[in-house]
Amino acid sequence: MNKKSNALLWGFFFATALFGFLAGLFINLRAALLAAACVFFCALATAASYRKNRKVLSELAFDMDRLLHGDYRVRFQKYEEGETAVVANELAKITDTLQSQAEKLKKEKIYLADSIADISHQIRTPLTALNLTLETFPVMADAANTNPAIAREQAEKQKQLKGLTRRMEWLIEALLKLSKLDAGTVHFVKEPVCAAELVKHAVQPFGILMEVRGQTLDLSGLSGEAHFLGDMAWSAEAVGNVLKNCIEHTGEGGTIWVSASENAIYTEIIIEDDGEGLDENDLLHLFERFYKGKNSSGNSVGIGLALTRAILSAQNGTICAENRRTGGARFLLRIYKGIV
Repeated sequence: MNKKSNALLWGFFFATALFGFLAGLFINLRAALLAAACVFFCALATAASYRKNRKVLSELAFDMDRLLHGDYRVRFQKYEEGETAVVANELAKITDTLQSQAEKLKKEKIYLADSIADISHQIRTPLTALNLTLETFPVMADAANTNPAIAREQAEKQKQLKGLTRRMEWLIEALLKLSKLDAGTVHFVKEPVCAAELVKHAVQPFGILMEVRGQTLDLSGLSGEAHFLGDMAWSAEAVGNVLKNCIEHTGEGGTIWVSASENAIYTEIIIEDDGEGLDENDLLHLFERFYKGKNSSGNSVGIGLALTRAILSAQNGTICAENRRTGGARFLLRIYKGIV
C-alpha cells in the first residue's frame, strides 16, 4: 500500500468516526463516544493487520531476492496463512522446478564436457597417426623407385591414410549433423519414400566393405509396397548407420537381412545380423549419445545409433534393438503415419 492509499484509508476512518460521533449525539453523548470508539478500535485492528501483512510481504520479497540470486535453500513453507500462503506455495513449486533444472543442466554440462573430451581424443588419434605416416613419406618416396618392397609399404601407408581421413570426416560430419538436429535447424522433406529404394540407397557406401569381409546382404524381405512420408536423404543416413553397426559386429562370411513392411499404423524396416549380438546391459543405453557398448570396437565413439534415433524421432519414428533367438542383433525402425 502506497502513501496515497494509506492517507485515503485513514481519512475514511476519521470521516466514519466523525459521522458516528455526530450521529450518536442525536441519542446521547455516551452513544456518540461509543460509536467513535468502535471506529477507532477498527482502525487500530486494520493498522495492526496492515503492519503484519507488510512484514510478511517484506520477508517474501527478501526470500524471492535470495532465490533470484541462486540461493535455492529458501523454503516458503513458513508462510501458512492467508493469500500470502497461496503465493508462497506457487513460489515453492517454481523453486523446486528451477532447482531440478539447474541440477540437470549441471549434469548435462559435465556429461557434454566429458563427451567432447572423448571425441577430441578420438579425432586426435587418427591425426597423430596421419602426422607420423606423413613424416615417413619423403624417405619412402626416394627408396620406392628402386625397392619394390618399399613401394608396397608406401601403397599400404597411403591406404591407411585414406582410412584415417575417412574416419575423421565421418566423425566431424556426424557431430555437425547432431548439432543441427539439436538446434532444430534441419528441414525434413515430406515426400513418398519407398522402403526398398531407401535401403538400396543406404547400403551403397558399404558394398566394398561387405565384399572384403565376405558378408552377404539378404534383401529378399523387402516389399516394394512399403512406403512412408519422409526425407529420403536423412532416412538413408539413419538406415546406413544401423547397417554400418551390423557390418562391424558381424564376422567375416556373416549375413545381414533387411526386410520392410507397411500397415495402417506404421512402416517398419527390420535389420538383422548373425553376429555376436547385443549385451543385455547395453540394450537400454544403446541409442544414448556417446554410449559405448560392451562389444563395441576401439574405434567406436557412440554417435551413429544416437544420430539414427534423432533422425527418426524428427520424422515421427522410433527405433529399438533386441537379440535374435538364433544369435545376432535385430533393429526395428518404424515410421508412424500419425502422432505417437
